[in-house]
Amino acid sequence: MGNSGSVLVKLGVGLLVLYTLGLVLFAATLPRTPARLPHADGIVALTGGDARLDAADMLLEKGAAKRLLISGVNSGTTKAQLKALAHGGRRFDCCADLGFRATSTHGNADEATAWVEYHGYNSIIVVTANYHMRRSLNEFSADMPGVRLLAYPVNPQGLDLDGWWRDPHALHLLNSEYAKYLASFVITHFVHNG
Repeated sequence: MGNSGSVLVKLGVGLLVLYTLGLVLFAATLPRTPARLPHADGIVALTGGDARLDAADMLLEKGAAKRLLISGVNSGTTKAQLKALAHGGRRFDCCADLGFRATSTHGNADEATAWVEYHGYNSIIVVTANYHMRRSLNEFSADMPGVRLLAYPVNPQGLDLDGWWRDPHALHLLNSEYAKYLASFVITHFVHNG
C-alpha cells in the first residue's frame, strides 16, 4: 500500500471516529418531553406510533393550540378510526385535520407547510418521537423559516433508549435516524441553500 493508501485509511478511520462520536452525542442528547404545556397556533403530529397521537390529542384537548394536523395518515384510515386510536376527546371532531399525502419526513414538512399557510399560523407544536425530532425540526424549519416551531418529543413505546448501546434494535434505530438526520442537514443547509 502506497502513501496515498495510508492517507485514505487514516481518513476513513478519522471519519468513522467522528461519526461514532456524533452518534453517541446524538443519542445522549435526545430531547425530552417538556414539563410545561406549550402554546402555539397549531399542532402537527407525525404518524408513526400511538404515543404521538395520544400526546397530540392531549395537547389539543388542553387548549395548547387551535387545531391539530395529523400528517402522513394512511389513505385507508378514517377520522373515526384515528379518533379511537388516539383516544380523541371532544375537540377531535371539530379541530383535527388529517393529512394523507406525506410518506416521509420531508413530505410531512410539505404537508404541514400547506396547512400552516392555509390557516395563517405563525407557530406550531411539532409532535413526534424523541429520536425523530431533530430531523423533523430541520425539515420543517427549511420549509417554514418564519414559523416558530415548538418541539414536543414523545418517548416511543416499548423501546428503552437510555441503554441504547445494549439493545441491538435501539442501536440500529438510532444509527439509522442519525444517518438520516445528517443527510437531511446536508441537503437543507448546503444543497438547497447552496
